[in-house]
Amino acid sequence: MVHPWHDVTPAIDGAELPENFKAVIEIPRGSSMKFELDKGSGLMKLDRVLSSAVYYPANYGFIPQTLAEDDDPLDVLVYCTEGIPPLTICNARAVGMMSMIDQGQPDHKIIAVLREDPIYNEFKLASDFPKHIFKMLKRFFEDYKQLEGKEVAVDEIIPAQRALEVIEGALQRYALARRTGKVKGLVD
Repeated sequence: MVHPWHDVTPAIDGAELPENFKAVIEIPRGSSMKFELDKGSGLMKLDRVLSSAVYYPANYGFIPQTLAEDDDPLDVLVYCTEGIPPLTICNARAVGMMSMIDQGQPDHKIIAVLREDPIYNEFKLASDFPKHIFKMLKRFFEDYKQLEGKEVAVDEIIPAQRALEVIEGALQRYALARRTGKVKGLVD
């Protein structure tokens, strides 16, 4: 069985990493269910149903073969005109980043567009988006975390250059952890 975190190569043929990458979707846009990758098996598990009247404003997933500061794959929000089903691999391009402090830990969310979406693929930078899109995104994370009794601080949207640095760091962190046997879900 293929493990989506470990066995999917993040690079897209003919496109440069870290700006362009494959993303694995966990939660489709419009969902109120929080699906997560089960790191051990590679299957999707239903973590919870959101405890508020909110829904994911973008497709949510991760970049394979990355390790974020919270010891999970690096999160990505893929903007697209459609909801993308869980465990779908898609081609994305980073346009910015949203950083949060979640339960005292840094939690970066790469903001990307689906390369094959005829509307969103024209957005090159987060600043190309209508401002209201990211007001909704910030409010989504604040509201759903608050109703779950969790503390979160959501920063403003950060330009793409910083996102690329975070992606590169997560790729390197994963490579080092994998070489030293410190990645969950791999057989020794």
